[in-house]
Amino acid sequence: MSSSKLAHQVSPYADPADPALPKTGFGLDRSKAALVVIDPQNDFLSPGGASWPFFGQSITENNTVGHIGQLFKAATELGLVVAVSPHYYYPVDHHWHFGGPLEKVMHDINMFERKGPTTLEAFEGSGADFLDQYKQYLLDGKTIIASPHKVYGPETNDLVLQLRKQGVSQILLAGMAANLCIESHLRELIEQGFEVAVVRDATAGPRVPEGDGYLAAIINYRFLAHALWTTEETIRQSRMSAQK
Repeated sequence: MSSSKLAHQVSPYADPADPALPKTGFGLDRSKAALVVIDPQNDFLSPGGASWPFFGQSITENNTVGHIGQLFKAATELGLVVAVSPHYYYPVDHHWHFGGPLEKVMHDINMFERKGPTTLEAFEGSGADFLDQYKQYLLDGKTIIASPHKVYGPETNDLVLQLRKQGVSQILLAGMAANLCIESHLRELIEQGFEVAVVRDATAGPRVPEGDGYLAAIINYRFLAHALWTTEETIRQSRMSAQK
């Protein structure tokens, strides 16, 4: 047996050879689909970002940064609706009276920190800013940049409204982080009536003593998502849909 086949067999992220759950029959329709990317920001995806010590290994293994870039490029070429759901914290947010464990960590390490909602002072190149290589796609005047989600899901921003206004009912979901904001967006978007395909190698999760967040997310995606595709498969399906 080749080493590559053996590595696939023993990978904790490999799909089961004999799954119990049925296929959903999801088929991509480009006319009603959007690429939605969560938190493509320096504090997650840059080696200098505040959360890199927790997420860096998973990001590197999945080539998350490169795969998100490939998705942006393909979506732009195909004319797909593209939306970003960012994460920003303003000074007033540090006066919250309570929060979950990770919320406390994010506030403690000043993750996604901005000076305020009405200023871009010190924003350029900060942890809250987008990766430089994505800006050619995100700052094109067409990409939807939603208002910030404040914890994990899109319940606190205008992402769903923006997608509905574009006639979107299918979503290709990517970005950060797999078991946190991606999974929370996935669950809410499903509840809102969208079909959602998660791009499994265009995300990543924390690897900490509490567990492997990426593995936890992949397991849940198998139960929840209408499709679970690689970046390569997502781009192929998008191009095939465009030819119909």
